[in-house]
Amino acid sequence: MQIGTVLLDRPLALAPMEDVSDGCFRRICKKLGADLVYTEFTHCEALVRDVEPALRKIRVTDEERPVGIQIYGSGEASMEQAAAIAEQAGPDFIDINCGCWVKKVALRGDGAGLLRDLNKFESVVQSVIQGTDIPVTVKTRLGWDQKQINILETAQMLEQLGVQALTVHCRTRDQGHKGEADWNWLEELKRTVSIPIIGNGDVMTPEDARRMFNTGCDGVMIGRGSIQNPWIFQQTKHYLMTGEFLDEPSVAERVDICLEHLRMAVELKGEKHGNLSFRKHYSGYLKGLPSVVKLRSEIMQFVEYSPIEERLRRYVEETSLMEAA
Repeated sequence: MQIGTVLLDRPLALAPMEDVSDGCFRRICKKLGADLVYTEFTHCEALVRDVEPALRKIRVTDEERPVGIQIYGSGEASMEQAAAIAEQAGPDFIDINCGCWVKKVALRGDGAGLLRDLNKFESVVQSVIQGTDIPVTVKTRLGWDQKQINILETAQMLEQLGVQALTVHCRTRDQGHKGEADWNWLEELKRTVSIPIIGNGDVMTPEDARRMFNTGCDGVMIGRGSIQNPWIFQQTKHYLMTGEFLDEPSVAERVDICLEHLRMAVELKGEKHGNLSFRKHYSGYLKGLPSVVKLRSEIMQFVEYSPIEERLRRYVEETSLMEAA
């Protein structure tokens, strides 16, 4: 699949997740095999008003490439300005979030709220395309609810506008993350439009990714599965190439990557906030290890890097001794 000058063969993409897909996690996932990454979504009004936390969200580095900056909103003028601002940050493309389902976003007409008014959806996307010279892509859902599934009509409209790729979370807005994602729509989309289609929703294992690729989609986007298992990208690549499963990472490997990620978080956000914001990631890095509940309880007491590193390094030694006994 191709987005502008970026050419990728069946890419595995890290989903744009609020409070998760920051620069630290993007770089870790790239290291662990992700082909394509996206920033957290950023509201257009915050960018237009030079709100510093929003500007920090769209900062990208060369080691993340190819990388897309995701923006959202429903005001055409602001979205056009935000696209120009995002372009200055140097991404490979700009992605429009038209799929966020949470009430505070969707019920004010942003995110998945655009699925209730395709004329508005069209004008917002058109404004973004007018505001930038780099490729524009879109991420959305099947529709507002089961009675209003309009993804095929939406995809045709986006292709006509010049959108260069479409990611579809295969649930409706009212489902949120409930129920099962309906991947059958990916096959329908590939028969309906010629732009690249990236599938999203319920990819938790390498087998899931292969089944999603079997729908004919051009790429697979992984969200919650990457939080639970950051190694899912390299594991999936190996599985797709060989049909075999990689060995699970060792305790030492898990701790090394965990600490690398934590150090980056501290450098980016400061000692206390970096440690506090990182806590959501411990479950993925330490999942399935012996005595992990006790270990997590201990390291959660710290808000500084050094004692966390000391405890995790000691844990590696302890588990090594247990395995040797």
